[in-house]
Amino acid sequence: MKLIFMGTPDFAVPSLRALIEGGYEVAAVVTQPDRLKGRKRVLTPPPVKVEAEKHGIPVFQPEKLRTSDTVDEIRRIAPDLIVTAAYGQILPKAVLDIPRLGCINIHASLLPKYRGGAPIHHAIIQGEQVTGVTIMYMAVGLDTGDMISKVEVPIGDDDTTGTMFDKLSLAGAELLKRTLPELIAGTARAVPQDDSQAIYSPNINREDEKIDWSRSSKDIWNLVRGLNPFPGAYTTWNGEILKVWVCKKPGGPEQGATGSQAAGLKPGTVIEAGDDGIEVATGDGSLKLLNVQPAGKKAMDAAQLARGGAMKQGTVLGE
Repeated sequence: MKLIFMGTPDFAVPSLRALIEGGYEVAAVVTQPDRLKGRKRVLTPPPVKVEAEKHGIPVFQPEKLRTSDTVDEIRRIAPDLIVTAAYGQILPKAVLDIPRLGCINIHASLLPKYRGGAPIHHAIIQGEQVTGVTIMYMAVGLDTGDMISKVEVPIGDDDTTGTMFDKLSLAGAELLKRTLPELIAGTARAVPQDDSQAIYSPNINREDEKIDWSRSSKDIWNLVRGLNPFPGAYTTWNGEILKVWVCKKPGGPEQGATGSQAAGLKPGTVIEAGDDGIEVATGDGSLKLLNVQPAGKKAMDAAQLARGGAMKQGTVLGE
């Protein structure tokens, strides 16, 4: 059984490792090119490349798969199956048609919910309590192929995109271990997706990251969790960016007692800044910020920003 694996970030590494440890012949790995990372702009290889090179697996890094010589190399290798996980590019039909067993993808959602490039972010932002992983056959459309297997993974109140990223990457690797023997034996049963139930999760853009204080406290809390640790939710303070990394979960009916509607405050107004955080008026009440990051500084407890009057009562965030 000859395989080619396509993937790029840390999410894909456990699945590649599962194939290697399972004794499958991984003939090549296709991943994104090395990118400049960090403030010092250091050229950094993707995690999947690092893992592949540990095991002496040939690595191809085309900028665009569709227009590269890599397609000819894949054809030359003649894999029985291509396995992808967060590769970052849509596979052209020329590649999909090469393996005799097809191409499968390990997708971090319960399809047809959250097709697209940011399924974990969007599931948390939308307040889902359960997400999961789907292994599906790849088709020409965006995450539209028939589903082979699924596993559910709960989202807890303390979960962020970062913690779910780790949980789903491990769940995907375990699901791959269980799915491959059935697929190879021809006993796997693929189920078409119900397109009418599809929800799309496009990559996060700058506007998505901005906190709208007129939204409900719960919506903002979910946004902050969904954008932690990357790219981060933000508001503005004194004309500069203020990242918000952690908020206290909105409580019961008392949550709105000091909020914008009850007190007649403009959403975004700082109600209180003290040792237990910064309380901000929202569209239906208030939300307590616990960890923030002013422009040019490291993340800090919100209480630290409140000390010395740096963040004052009556300040309006987001203006």
